[in-house]
Amino acid sequence: MRVKIISDSTCDLSPELIQQYDIGIVPLIVMKDGAEFLDGITITPADIFAHVASGGSLCSTAARGVAVYQEEFSKYAKDYDGVLHVNIGSDFSSSYQNACIAADDFENVRVIDSKNLSTGHGLVVLKAWELAQTAKDMDELKEQLDAFVPRVEASFVLDRLEYMVKGGRCSGAAALGANLLSLKPCIEVKDGKMVVVKKYRGHIEKCMAAYVKDRLADRQDLDPDRVFITHTDVSRESLEVVQNGVAQYGNFKTVYKTVAGCTVSCHCGPGTMGILFVRKA
Repeated sequence: MRVKIISDSTCDLSPELIQQYDIGIVPLIVMKDGAEFLDGITITPADIFAHVASGGSLCSTAARGVAVYQEEFSKYAKDYDGVLHVNIGSDFSSSYQNACIAADDFENVRVIDSKNLSTGHGLVVLKAWELAQTAKDMDELKEQLDAFVPRVEASFVLDRLEYMVKGGRCSGAAALGANLLSLKPCIEVKDGKMVVVKKYRGHIEKCMAAYVKDRLADRQDLDPDRVFITHTDVSRESLEVVQNGVAQYGNFKTVYKTVAGCTVSCHCGPGTMGILFVRKA
């Protein structure tokens, strides 16, 4: 059975991984000063950071419409036995709803709600490719992936809160207090929603080291197959601290380092980094 795997651009997989696994990508929309750009094609995280740093307003993201998904599915539906599209979490975007509506026009298209973002979403995409290699039925493939989705752990630590303030997700007073106390919030995706689960205090490298230890140390339930270290614009020192912590506590077969795309960049800003992995079944 030949199955084509497609994903929203929010999966944050590197160009090398996208090419290696032949993943089709639907770029989401980024709004900058009222103009539309395509994630990873006509705008990059560096463009977003430069715009905000120069005094520009915060960028935002928008879903793709039903027609876009219909066009994407039609590219592959006739040439493949099945088409599987993995969306950004349905609580983060209406893209999932739009893709489901589009899929109704195709008997062999199935849509997966990753209930995640960034490489948490990307982990579902890679699992979809793996399962598709031996799949014999599209409905069974969808059931297997739906069961896999809750096993993904995705979290990030934010070094700066300006983007959260500008986006209305954090008050200026709260951000000022956090900055004065050198607090770095850890945001985790739980049940398809982002929640603050802990606040670290101190220099960012110290916070990152504590974060990795908290997430990985003494865990017996980690799937050792792969882990993603995903970040926006972070220092070399911070990245090294996280890499060393993952090596010390994780024992993963493959460690991918990827740069977060426009969705995480729009909402979390520079200095954001996380580790994203899967729990054993």
